[in-house]
Amino acid sequence: MDGNHEMRAIAPEVLKQLRITDDAGNPPRVVVEDEEGGNPMRCCLGRSRPHETIALVSYAPLRRWARETGATPGPYNEVGPVFIHLEECDGWTGPGVADGIRGQRRVLRAYTAEGNILGGRLLNDGEPTIEEGLAELYGDPRVAAVHVRAVEFGCFLAETRRV
Repeated sequence: MDGNHEMRAIAPEVLKQLRITDDAGNPPRVVVEDEEGGNPMRCCLGRSRPHETIALVSYAPLRRWARETGATPGPYNEVGPVFIHLEECDGWTGPGVADGIRGQRRVLRAYTAEGNILGGRLLNDGEPTIEEGLAELYGDPRVAAVHVRAVEFGCFLAETRRV
């Protein structure tokens, strides 16, 4: 990252909770064997390995962020599916952008410290790169957090925060 923001995976203490009850109030859905692998893991920002046992859970990234920061995401408080390791893993150790969240089509969503959506940036076939898109968005001093999402399904991939 360029020094004013950092990438974050889902925090270990949150993962412990999600492995019991997810943000929709349900137990994790276990994917017994991920036959092909390659699913984006939000616990370590890597990709699942072929035949690995993983879990699919509902996660509310803005709700979790709001609890930590005092923001009020209101209508932007969405819940969506994410893959996590069923057992504790090594997590994300940064720095920079995790290779596991890269892809051909991504969208960056920027949020203010109050929890309002401020803008976004479409990344198509690596133009601009995730790093360039984040630098552009964090160039606005009102941006407190940016989420990286997949375009096709809108899935949350990772959070970045201003430091």
